[in-house]
Amino acid sequence: MRELRSLISGRFSRGNQRREMVPRLVPLSSSSSSSFSHGRNRGQPRQASSSFYVYIALLLAFVVVLFILSHSQISEMNREELMENLPEVSDEKLWDSPFDFGYSTCVKRSSKYEAPRLRDRYLTVRSNGGLNQMRTGICDMVAVARILNATLVVPELDRKSFWRDSSSFGDIFDELHFIQSLEGDVRVIKELPKDSENSPRTRKHFSSWASFNYYQELSQLWEEYRVIHAPKSDSRLANNDLPLDIQRLRCRCLYNALRFSPPIETLGKKLVERLKSRGKYIALHLRFEKDMLSFTGCTYGLNPAEAEELRKMRERTSHWKTKDINSTEQRRGGFCPLTPEEVGIFLRALGYPPSTWIYIAAGEIFGGDNRLLSFRSRFPRLVFKEDLATSEELKIVSNHASQAAALDYIISVESDVFVPSYSGNMARAVEGHRRFLGHRRTIVPDRKRLVELFDKLERGVLAEGPALTQLVRRMHLSRQGAPRKRLGPTPGIKGRGRFRTEESFYENPLPECLCRRRLHG
Repeated sequence: MRELRSLISGRFSRGNQRREMVPRLVPLSSSSSSSFSHGRNRGQPRQASSSFYVYIALLLAFVVVLFILSHSQISEMNREELMENLPEVSDEKLWDSPFDFGYSTCVKRSSKYEAPRLRDRYLTVRSNGGLNQMRTGICDMVAVARILNATLVVPELDRKSFWRDSSSFGDIFDELHFIQSLEGDVRVIKELPKDSENSPRTRKHFSSWASFNYYQELSQLWEEYRVIHAPKSDSRLANNDLPLDIQRLRCRCLYNALRFSPPIETLGKKLVERLKSRGKYIALHLRFEKDMLSFTGCTYGLNPAEAEELRKMRERTSHWKTKDINSTEQRRGGFCPLTPEEVGIFLRALGYPPSTWIYIAAGEIFGGDNRLLSFRSRFPRLVFKEDLATSEELKIVSNHASQAAALDYIISVESDVFVPSYSGNMARAVEGHRRFLGHRRTIVPDRKRLVELFDKLERGVLAEGPALTQLVRRMHLSRQGAPRKRLGPTPGIKGRGRFRTEESFYENPLPECLCRRRLHG
């Protein structure tokens, strides 16, 4: 553009010089003037006028060509420059906890709460699912044992799920701490007494999202049995409409009693310290893993062979009821994990600079390192637990997916910012824990609306830069972990199905376990 301006300036300068060389016309008589005017309209001056228009047309064409060339160069080389020149966001808005509006933890027992009555009745449990599904399920069973006035036997952990982790309860959790912390709530023992092994027992599949009254009615089972076995622990209690003391017991269990085993806690804290010594960091729960993609039927960004591999896995997994899934509809509905590239675009649009440290809290990413290339181009400071710990330190969790997930959980809870790419069990558990600890910044992507923007990027209707940034930031102003009351069921859904649509109690324990402090003037 500078060359164009000098060229145009030079041409006009030379034109002015030529005009100065033309002699001034001497006034003529009227007849001469009339004759001159007639000649000017029909002769040489008309040719000069045509040449002028041709010159202007050529000049405009030159400008258009130059603009197209320069715009092409901007399109090719200026994506990074545009992103670098985005309006800066203050550190406070990027990293600090949202305003807590005076809320703090409140999990004390009420004045009406009684110590557990010791009875010769036992509840045994098999916890199902991955780490966080088991954790929340165990705390549901603690509350159920309280309602049933039963002695809880330390739960057996799932060893048959996708992760096939052979860890026992004591390998993952601090068993002694668990038992002692619940002494005022529920009697917990390590194993069923010998004299009760042959006692009358029943296997009971508790109803999902069950109410307080449901379990009170089940107390009549003690008239016939001494042992009740629950083969599943997940989602056995309703999210809402339970007595306050039962809700607070669930919080005391999850955030206090169910502590990780000392080796895991010690290593987790070391890794957090090593990360924080580098600066502030984001913990990204990148759920772009084989099991989740197969379960949700999400194949966007995958090649045909990968999509077929996921379909076969879904067909082989008997307890996954839905087999035929429309991936496009899933993605448009916001039911798919964001891809690594989409997460990278999202975080840059929020204002996080390329120098940001990002810890990937996840298992093996489907597609391996190649799937992370686009993300790394935006955020080179990408680390996994293997980058923070020595191989010797990681031996304690080696070949134990649930123990490795426990490290991810600790690092995520203690991070400056937590971002989940999908709303799975870990994402919900970490968000709830961070709310409990003071509403630490947790940014939950609005996947459904983001997909609309990503599709516009793909079609070329929208580009990375200030326009996208403004849309993304505005979209997520109220999705960063500030206090809010737990959401109820989706409007329009009737019957027991509505309970499934409620926001999880463990995702947001407000108002039962988070109370407003009294502010004095």
